[in-house]
Amino acid sequence: MKEKIKKNLIGFVLGVITAISISVIAATYFPSNDVTYDNKESGLESTNVQGAIDELYGVCTAEPPAGEQIIEDNGLEKDPYECRYFFTGANPNNYITFNGEPAGWRIISVGCDGTIKIMRDESIGKISWDTSGSNNWARPASLNTYLNGTYLNSLSSEAQGQIVASDYSIGAVTLNNNDLAGQVSAENSTTWNGKIALPTVSEYLRTNSNSNCKTYSTFNSNYSTCKNTTWMYDNNDNWWTLSSNAGHSSTVFYVNFSGDLYYYYAANGTFYAIRPVVYLSSEVKIIGGDGSQSNPYTIE
Repeated sequence: MKEKIKKNLIGFVLGVITAISISVIAATYFPSNDVTYDNKESGLESTNVQGAIDELYGVCTAEPPAGEQIIEDNGLEKDPYECRYFFTGANPNNYITFNGEPAGWRIISVGCDGTIKIMRDESIGKISWDTSGSNNWARPASLNTYLNGTYLNSLSSEAQGQIVASDYSIGAVTLNNNDLAGQVSAENSTTWNGKIALPTVSEYLRTNSNSNCKTYSTFNSNYSTCKNTTWMYDNNDNWWTLSSNAGHSSTVFYVNFSGDLYYYYAANGTFYAIRPVVYLSSEVKIIGGDGSQSNPYTIE
């Protein structure tokens, strides 16, 4: 976006200089709107001066897509496994106001399609993953039904309009996996399309800025250190992930209050914290904020 504007500005200035020179000589012979300029360098369509001014004004004042702006503002690097850009580290500027909750949500990643994946910073309560004991989110699990029914309906109409139904990765995770690429592939092997879900195990790992904490096994071997280099860590609660356990049909992975990953039974009676995840439409615009906790991004 910045390069396009820069190119247009250079071309516009060159064109206006040419146009002014012509207009000084020929002003008495034809109206200024008929003056033409060479727009080969600018990338603009218009060849008359007023048209070029109007066009360039539109280019410079148009709001860039929110996802593009977030990536540029924060210098985010592309994920090596998917076409996404992740916020990493202990406390990046990834706070966003959503559902009228200032700094109540944080951005996990921005997709190459412009969608923004966000997670509620604090839990909405402690609930069983599935009251029947199944770890199949698409069944649907009882938590799936709650989030996409009661909880979704509790959001403001504006917030509901900003959410887009998307494919969530629900493939099972292998315990103590030390191959992140393989784990991402396994998660992506099965998807569920809907509006609200939870973060996956690999997302917890990929938001870590420490290269030694990027796999299940290395993270858990060094969790006392690794928990300090990801903003997703919450020392107050055990919280559910979306990822089921490949080795056990009734267990699901969670992050415990010590920071390490483990699994437990999804059945009724296991009440862990819930941090909902949604995808925001690529059409949302940033209208304020810098992503810090004191000045979160605001959108419309």
